[in-house]
This record gives sequence, structure tokens and C-alpha cells, in this order.
Amino acid sequence: MNTKLTLSIEQEIVKRAKKYAKDKNRSLSDIIENYLKILTKEEQKEKANKLNPIVKSLKGSFKMPKADMDYKEELRKRLEEKYS
Repeated sequence: MNTKLTLSIEQEIVKRAKKYAKDKNRSLSDIIENYLKILTKEEQKEKANKLNPIVKSLKGSFKMPKADMDYKEELRKRLEEKYS
């Protein structure tokens, strides 16, 4: 759903932006909308990349297994040890 938005922008900037949009065969609204999408995505990524304090305290506390490790086999072994 589209919503109308009113902005206050310097006249010269609006003139240049309209020319830019025309040269790219796009609407100024489309360019601004895409810019805001990119801007807010980056902000969301930054929030997602921030670690919870508990997780941050655990970071680096264990080493990753070998790349060729069979996780299902390892899980089976651990469960056998636990329940035997």
C-alpha cells in the first residue's frame, strides 16, 4: 500500500533530483523509496548483527569441529554415551 509523503527539500536539490530521475527513466518517488529501503535494511542488519550479551560472553569459548565432520554420527555417539 502506498502512502503519500510530504518532504521539505531545497529547491535546487529537487531540480537536480528530478533531472537525475528523468535521465534514468525512473520516477523520483521510486528512487527515494528504493533509497529508504536500502537505508532501513542496513539498519536492520546492524541490529541483527549485534550479539546478545550472553552470546557475546560465550563467543570464542569453543572451537568448531572439522569441516568433514558427520554431525548425525556425532550426535548418535553422544546420545549412546549419555543413555548407555
